[in-house]
Amino acid sequence: MTKTTNFLSLILICILLLACSQKENTGENSHSLPRIAIAGIAIESSTFSPAVSEMDAFRVSRGEEIFNLYPFFSADSTNRNRANWFPALYARSLPGGAVTRETYESLVTEMLDKLRENAPYDGMFFDIHGAMSVVGMDDPEGDLITRIREVIGDETIISTSMDLHGSVSWRLAENTDLITCYRMAPHEDAMESKKRTVDNLLERLESGTGKPAFKAWVAVPILLPGEKTSTRVEPAKSLYDKVAPIADQEGVVDAGIWIGYAWADESRNQAYVMVTGDDQQKVTDGAEYLARSFWEVRKEFDFIAPTATLKESLDKAIASDKRPFIISDMGDNPTAGGAGDVTWTLNEILSRPEFKTDKGPSLIYASIPGPELVEMAVKAGVGAVVEGNAGAMVDDRYAPPIRIKGTITAIEHGDQHAQTEVVVKVGSVSVIVTKRRKPYHYEADFTNLGLNPRESDIVVVKIGYLVPELYDMRADWIMALTPGGVDQDLDRLEFKRINRPMFPFDRDMADPDLKAKLVPVK
Repeated sequence: MTKTTNFLSLILICILLLACSQKENTGENSHSLPRIAIAGIAIESSTFSPAVSEMDAFRVSRGEEIFNLYPFFSADSTNRNRANWFPALYARSLPGGAVTRETYESLVTEMLDKLRENAPYDGMFFDIHGAMSVVGMDDPEGDLITRIREVIGDETIISTSMDLHGSVSWRLAENTDLITCYRMAPHEDAMESKKRTVDNLLERLESGTGKPAFKAWVAVPILLPGEKTSTRVEPAKSLYDKVAPIADQEGVVDAGIWIGYAWADESRNQAYVMVTGDDQQKVTDGAEYLARSFWEVRKEFDFIAPTATLKESLDKAIASDKRPFIISDMGDNPTAGGAGDVTWTLNEILSRPEFKTDKGPSLIYASIPGPELVEMAVKAGVGAVVEGNAGAMVDDRYAPPIRIKGTITAIEHGDQHAQTEVVVKVGSVSVIVTKRRKPYHYEADFTNLGLNPRESDIVVVKIGYLVPELYDMRADWIMALTPGGVDQDLDRLEFKRINRPMFPFDRDMADPDLKAKLVPVK
């Protein structure tokens, strides 16, 4: 062999070695990275609302577009490069009524088909809310994860992310390996919690430690609404401050307290505590400590803000010199599962003499669905007078559709929830009428419609506790005890299927057994 041939051979070998090195450095040689699926369905469903949630209620993301839902999965993120990810299907809806069986089965069938396409997996990020109700079914999340297991097998590590207003049934606990939930209400830590779910999964896969050896589960017989359990105030603030120290112990992976969801009459609905890890003593002791801590303060929970009847709330707001005075129209809160179209409160407002002329206290009402009225307003245009019915197309138990006649001051198209929004000025009241129901959380929700909530005397929103932006905006605030599918007066609701005894329905019940049960590891 000539020197020239040897030299050319050496160059060729160097080129091949360099190519292999670059391939490995750029992640192309990713056979050693864990294979992780992503899937979930998230909705909070009231069984006390006549509404049902069909396919058009869900925003469904498939494949690569799922990454856009999570900042920690951006293309240049560390987590994105630590695994081979296989996003299947993620469906999310505003809270609402129970999901129709047809819709549920359609979503689940598609999800399972997509999971089959790329199986097997080392892990799965399972993102759910935990308070889904499905017509004719108990424990939908338990059903969903069981059916997922049938596709991906028991060896795959499932890491589950949940809202603290969800419920952890025994079946859900059995089929998940790692589980976490939010630690704040309002949920300012939602994305942080989801990232923790993913980080826990990656750490267990990368370290080779696999599934935690122990899962401690405690069902706590308490069922309270979120408006009494906000972590902004005591006792929930101190209660949730105890979670991180338990979770951060050596030998513990994570810990959580689930408040549960008060507006679904299902046997799984109550509070839960769950701790996972490899140290049996710490996992068990931690779960029992959190459960006892919850039970010990059960009688201290109260509404996060003053409450009153609607009449009392309006009287106080009209008399106040604080601006804006915000009133929560709680009973039909769409962010908790209300139909969002109960007209009772708006009817009472428009009946008050104080608001009959434009010289009265300025009031913004957000909002009422009225697709026919919206269509009429769009045809008439801004500045025209419109008259038509709105609301009570779904929930007419408390008041019929309301007749609204006023001047159109704004029309906006393109909102992902409302689709089209119209502002109709009736006396001193600016009524936001939408094509589809929409919760109003942000200042921009109002200013985009030419409204200035900070300068309005009164702002009425269909919501419970105020989300951060509204909370920071308020000069004063009261929560009105209004009727609807998420009535805050739980005694007015006809519970038939929840476990009893249950606090606060049975206030003098004996102390329950709060010993942790160890969930079998699959």
